[in-house]
Amino acid sequence: MPRGRPVKSQIRQNIIDILFYIKEGYGYNIYRFYKALFPRVTMRSIYYHLRKGLELGEFKVSKVQKEQGSYSWGGEAEKVYYSLGPHAKPSATHELKERIESLMKERGKHDNN
Repeated sequence: MPRGRPVKSQIRQNIIDILFYIKEGYGYNIYRFYKALFPRVTMRSIYYHLRKGLELGEFKVSKVQKEQGSYSWGGEAEKVYYSLGPHAKPSATHELKERIESLMKERGKHDNN
């Protein structure tokens, strides 16, 4: 048995399943979906698993967008949008698809903002 932490993660698998249906999203958007669909998780954990998934090829950066606004840290925010990478193995179910579609209707069409 190999030493160290196992490469597989339920949190990362859940993120893969979310991205399978929403196609792409930035960290906070993914966190909001995760919070509504799965057990409690921290935003820090979501960002950790997004970075780890990039290393493993489960996610890829689809675009980086700078947005102007009135933020506590300044007038600009950089949003990194993620999508599924070549090594992602979605295990999404019909039930999850319906729950995600319901959330998207509540938030407005494909809330990627």
